[in-house]
Amino acid sequence: MPKLKSNRGAAKRFKRTAKGGYKRGQSFRSHILTKKSPKRKRQLGATLQVADADVKAVRKMLPYS
Repeated sequence: MPKLKSNRGAAKRFKRTAKGGYKRGQSFRSHILTKKSPKRKRQLGATLQVADADVKAVRKMLPYS
């Protein structure tokens, strides 16, 4: 069998956690920041866990992570 290719866009966006889940960054932090409160901008900088409903799709895009 040939090796599978990882989805390069997904590889840059998701990282595997030690327990086997995936972590991701949040959107809405790149521009138009003047109307967003400091609290909102600060919280958008945090990483989150990928939702259970999406883990299967991420695992398929990243077969070797």
